[in-house]
Amino acid sequence: MITKNIGIKNFNFKKKNQKVKKELRILLSQQNEILNSLKDNYINNYNIKKIKHQIGKRSIKLIGMGGSILGAKAIYEFLKKKIKKKFLFYDNLKNFDDRHLFKNQFNANIIISKSGNTLETIFNTHSLIKKKDKNIFITENKKNYLRKLAQTLKSEVIDHSNYIGGRYSVLSEVGMLPAELMGFKSKNFRQFNHMIKNKFFLNTLVSNVEAILYLVKNRKYNSIIINYDQSLNNFFEWYQQLVAESLGKKNTGILPIISNMPKDNHSLMQLYLDGFKHNFYSIFFSEEKLKIKNFEHNFFHPYNFLKKYDLNKILFFKKKATENVFMQKKIPFRSITLKKRNDKTLGELFCYFILETILIGKCLGVNPYDQPSVELIKKETKKFFN
Repeated sequence: MITKNIGIKNFNFKKKNQKVKKELRILLSQQNEILNSLKDNYINNYNIKKIKHQIGKRSIKLIGMGGSILGAKAIYEFLKKKIKKKFLFYDNLKNFDDRHLFKNQFNANIIISKSGNTLETIFNTHSLIKKKDKNIFITENKKNYLRKLAQTLKSEVIDHSNYIGGRYSVLSEVGMLPAELMGFKSKNFRQFNHMIKNKFFLNTLVSNVEAILYLVKNRKYNSIIINYDQSLNNFFEWYQQLVAESLGKKNTGILPIISNMPKDNHSLMQLYLDGFKHNFYSIFFSEEKLKIKNFEHNFFHPYNFLKKYDLNKILFFKKKATENVFMQKKIPFRSITLKKRNDKTLGELFCYFILETILIGKCLGVNPYDQPSVELIKKETKKFFN
């Protein structure tokens, strides 16, 4: 198990790599702003009681791009059944027409951009906010467009840490302000302190990083997420950015691909089983009962056995069948099972994959904290507006 909330069956081979333990020791011994934000003693740079009072019963729009919003979306989708307040997320450029969703309502808007100059976020902000809305901006304490806009609107500004990039910011103010407005406590997500005290967790982390490094060395660059829990889709979009931006440098990297099951059994599985051999797999499953209350019609023979099983049990059988075939065909995979649906479980997932990704980057000899070529696209785009 990774923790008592998350079980894992590691890759079915072991490849020792002494560099992994060395880099882990260095990483845990250093002062690191990103890892500090994962700890339960991290102090949020906002007054949640004051903000909750100001927002009141308003619905909330989150406006941002990439890491500024993906973490909050992941929290909302995974824990939606426990959230009473309405949230909408705006993380792409399109013609938003949500007037029917907010008819005769004044809303609260949380606008997030580390640089404060993200073109898409600026455009969406002007498209979506209204005069009587309550606005909160999260951006760096530097001169930038969104800080200037906040001053013009006389809106509250929360400082975004200069040292925490968007894809690593989910457990900082960027993800935790929305999470607390959803009704959760930020300290429940910050499980880093407890996790690194657990020897089994550290051994699991090292073993998985060693295996992934071996796979990448052997030209297996595609990390396929075999997902049996649709409420994790936004988490995996967060994971996609984390892995792709952190590791995709110096002509190396890992391409994360989300595959939803069992739907993709009927489209992509043939390629996974018999196609090119550049993939490795992470299978995700959540243990919970998903009952369909009543079937209006009885099942006919030979499928009348289906009435005995809840939906989750059927998904479990499909997952086990996939694992068995992968083993028969010697396809590299690991299997991760979520045992509880709560904020601690999701926090542990965030912490685990941030640590795993940073370690892989260090061992591959790339800087896991920057994204230089993304900046090239931003600069090139600006040329068209001159």
